[in-house]
Amino acid sequence: MHLTLHTDYAFRTLMFVAVRTPAPATIQEISAHYGISRGHLMVLVNRLGNARLLDNQRGRGGGIRLARPATEIRLGEIVTATEPHFHIVECFNPEANQCLITSPCRLRGILQQALGAWLDVLNSYTLADLVKRNAGLKDLLHQLGPNKLSEPVRSRSDTAGRRQQ
Repeated sequence: MHLTLHTDYAFRTLMFVAVRTPAPATIQEISAHYGISRGHLMVLVNRLGNARLLDNQRGRGGGIRLARPATEIRLGEIVTATEPHFHIVECFNPEANQCLITSPCRLRGILQQALGAWLDVLNSYTLADLVKRNAGLKDLLHQLGPNKLSEPVRSRSDTAGRRQQ
């Protein structure tokens, strides 16, 4: 299973906002902290707002907040809100399926079962599980105070992810 960079950024954004709760976060802060383009984040934050994961308020006193408590946001919900599809193999996409053995093949059913189990595991955890009692994460994400910018915190995987875009 491979998640898109969009979903990776969604997790990072939601963790950032969850750590900042109840204070709002801004796209500018998240962009600076993670080194993600503002344009990319604007699209993502809008999508997360449409999925009722974020509450996005424009203007003075606005910002980005969780749409509901972190204890109510399931990880599987984040993945299904941001992944365009789950076409693990060709036969999962009915419009593009050219596989000659689709009808008698048993692999599709097994892969669907595995995907369901994977989503069940993700849905057994919440956003709160990612941030509660995680001092290391909170320390890293609080390096930026509200409305202050600093150098982005980058890991080796962030650099590799940007090369893939």
